[in-house]
Amino acid sequence: MTPASDALKRSFPPVVDDRTRVLLLGSLPGEASLERGQYYAHPRNQFWRLVGAAAEIDLISLAYEDRLEALLDARIGLWDVVASARRRGSLDAAIRDHSPNALPDLAAALPELRAVGFNGGTSARLGMPALAQSGRALLPLPSSSPAYTLPFERKLEAWMALKSFLD
Repeated sequence: MTPASDALKRSFPPVVDDRTRVLLLGSLPGEASLERGQYYAHPRNQFWRLVGAAAEIDLISLAYEDRLEALLDARIGLWDVVASARRRGSLDAAIRDHSPNALPDLAAALPELRAVGFNGGTSARLGMPALAQSGRALLPLPSSSPAYTLPFERKLEAWMALKSFLD
């Protein structure tokens, strides 16, 4: 039997609706997220603080399902650029044998989509070429991962660019 760390890992379904203006794309859920079945479940991941600040919503105090609903109400969607891959641990550098999600199809199905934000370098490197012809603004953002040690304030400066697409 293959150890869980060597097993094929899969992304979650997209969290979007026909009001989505900003789509935020990660690479592939990390171990904590996969274990809990929740986007950005690692307690030190700064995703919920960053996107909450950009959308002017207190997401930290909400239960997970309420966070997703609040994001949709703010016209923000979530997904990942990688549909499946092999990876030991949670670092993007360890992603192997990946298959992409159908990003162009999803973007085309979202009538209000204005911008796509890429949470981290791997997400941007793999996802931006797939959406280059989409006609949407493509925004590489500093990773919300605790492994990316840029100070929170510097990350937040970049993530605040999302705000203009939500108004």
